[in-house]
Amino acid sequence: MNNNRFDNKLSQTGLSFQPLYMQVEEHVKQLIVEQRWKPGEMLPNEFKLAEELGVSQGTVRKALNGLTGTKILTRRQGVGTFVSEHTNQHSLYRFYPIIRDGKTPELPKAELLSLTLIKAPKNVVSAFGAKANMKVFEVLRRRILNNEFCIFEKIYLPYVYFRELEGLEDLPHTLYHFYQTQFNLTVQDTTDRIKADIASAQDAKLLAIHIGEALLEVERIAHSIDGKIIEFRISRCRSDKYHYLVESK
Repeated sequence: MNNNRFDNKLSQTGLSFQPLYMQVEEHVKQLIVEQRWKPGEMLPNEFKLAEELGVSQGTVRKALNGLTGTKILTRRQGVGTFVSEHTNQHSLYRFYPIIRDGKTPELPKAELLSLTLIKAPKNVVSAFGAKANMKVFEVLRRRILNNEFCIFEKIYLPYVYFRELEGLEDLPHTLYHFYQTQFNLTVQDTTDRIKADIASAQDAKLLAIHIGEALLEVERIAHSIDGKIIEFRISRCRSDKYHYLVESK
């Protein structure tokens, strides 16, 4: 069974050279970006999707398996396939690797220090690969674990994607879920660059430590499902009681 509308869309997006299951992956991904299915919603079953797209059920299954492997979709045994949500628990294990020594992972609270619309500094422009006159929201906040401040964060968000932040006085603790539900921007993957550093006067004041104490600095770039850079984040992390944990599965 053929579906000319699907075939035409693939031709227009330049995907027709890819294996068919990968073309279906990209098509389903785009439908999620366009909010055909929102976070937490269930997709049609494989038979219905295959009929709609004019491909075999096996091709759809392979495509959905690929999207499940990259965490865009989530399978619930005996129920169906759902668009993944960045819930607290999901974010905890996938996007929050700073853990207190001797403790299990837990999601920290956040104290918002400021939310300001600014002209992006050079390092931020470079991170986004953008033009020099780029406008961004600068979010400054501290993260709290075990009733003590452990991380000072500078988070930069492009104005073009986050206009509605202007005028807000507070933000939720879990920003990735907020991006997803309020802006239809799902963080698909992140790239972290980690280096050792020492505490500045600002770090010492905000994290209640001494100037010159060892810190970890983590620079993160976050991409959306459709490949846009939607966040640049610099985290200054205490290292006296905390460590950075990465688990490969």
